[in-house]
Amino acid sequence: MYTVKQISGLAGVSVRTLHYYDEIGLLRPSQVGENGYRYYDDAALLKLQQILFYREIGLELMQIRDIVHSPDFDVQAALRSHRAVLESRMARMQHLIDTIDNTVKHVSGGKAMSGKDLFEGFSEEQQQQYTREARLQYGPDIVNASVKRWNSYSKEKQQQIMAESSQIYTELAQAIDAEKSPTSPEVQAVLERWHENIRWFYEPTLEILRGLGMGYNADPGFIATFTKYHAGLPAFLESAISTYVDELETAEITRMLEDDDEGRARR
Repeated sequence: MYTVKQISGLAGVSVRTLHYYDEIGLLRPSQVGENGYRYYDDAALLKLQQILFYREIGLELMQIRDIVHSPDFDVQAALRSHRAVLESRMARMQHLIDTIDNTVKHVSGGKAMSGKDLFEGFSEEQQQQYTREARLQYGPDIVNASVKRWNSYSKEKQQQIMAESSQIYTELAQAIDAEKSPTSPEVQAVLERWHENIRWFYEPTLEILRGLGMGYNADPGFIATFTKYHAGLPAFLESAISTYVDELETAEITRMLEDDDEGRARR
């Protein structure tokens, strides 16, 4: 059996997070001692691993709870699925790394590259694949509704929205230079405006917001855009947005638990 502190050290998850997972029924301790201490067995460790894998690919806590507590949840099938996702990401990253290495040789005069070679890894076919994946993940309705909403604005309004967006990223880049933490109140306040700005396009779920944060630091197109503001902005955005979404998610779950308590009290 493992204590909360031991689990925290093994998995790199804070004790507070483990307590929170217990509160929302995501990961219950295997045993609670007479002293109130939580203890976890090997099965709980394996479940925590699954939770962290699902968090890595951007699922919300309540979605993960439904998955891992489903009667037909298959650990082996889940592991194979995680592996496939990670292998796909690795292949994509390796492709981009190879392109970078070849470009370094090219600019140093060691290897000639054609225009096509320079953009290896950024092909139109690959971009279409990313679009298909996004549609599968979030559904085509969001994409179609976003296009319709954007086209309903006047040109002046569109320019205002884009200027607002650019100002937000400029301020976040300035926060990096000012050595502000991604979790600082100042940065999180800017992210509230970022969230509102996105609503001009569509109403994002927490899953989409978290996915955007991850994509900003993984997708070549996003990286190219944000490094124009600051070289460290993609990674800064991922960290800041992760904190922002965690806080929203915590608040949402707290409201749900309070509603449940009120409902039981009325009964």
